[in-house]
Parts: sequence; C-alpha cells; structure tokens
Amino acid sequence: MTDTSKTDSIVNVRYMVADVAACVDWYVAHLGFAVQLNAAPAFASVERGPLRLLLSGRASSAGRPMPDGALPEPGGWNRFQLIVDDIAAEAERLRAAGVAFRNDIVVGPGGSQVLVQDPSGNLVELFQPAARG
Repeated sequence: MTDTSKTDSIVNVRYMVADVAACVDWYVAHLGFAVQLNAAPAFASVERGPLRLLLSGRASSAGRPMPDGALPEPGGWNRFQLIVDDIAAEAERLRAAGVAFRNDIVVGPGGSQVLVQDPSGNLVELFQPAARG
C-alpha cells in the first residue's frame, strides 16, 4: 500500500496539451498557478492550492499511442472547477486579457458558472456559489 500521508491533500489532474510552454504561461498568468516542474516540451506540473495540474505534451509518456493506436489529445468537456467570489468581475478580467471562453455565464440553482479554455482547448470552470440566505 502507498503511504499517502504526504499526498492525500493534493489532487492531480492530467491535461493533454498541444504546447506545454504556452499552457504553463497561461495557467500562471491568468489563473494564479505556480510552476512546480517545467520539462517543456514534454511535461510540466503547476499547482494552485491542493490542485496539481499535470500538463502533458505529445513527447510525454502520457502522450504515447494506446495499444489500439488511439492518440491522447487535448480538449473535450471534462474540466476542473475553481471557486471565485465575483464571477462577472473574473470573466471581465479574463476577457480583457484575451482568454477564450466557451460560453457566457450560466446561472443555476447552485450558483453561476462559465467555461474558459486554455491554449489547447482544455476547459476550466469558474464557479460562484449561489448566495445562501
């Protein structure tokens, strides 16, 4: 059994990316991540709080073809969520910085959300919980 005493508070998410260096710059500049390891063009690891985002390019081990020949690639609908205090202000700040959005802010019973795209088309959900009264 693996000793999780040092790692049980960290969540790892792996994203396949087309350009590791561009994605590192994007996550650091726009979403406040810190670089833990940068081995571009193959791989990088960035962190924000308990989230470690593993950015894997084609040259990484995660980019190798599967036994059936399928290649891992970026994009899709899976995403991680970052909680924000003011989603409208955050969306405005990111739009002004040229960040790509997949949608406009959507309001639901649990709160508001909007999807931003990294340089490889991977999604990050910004979420503002609904006010509880």
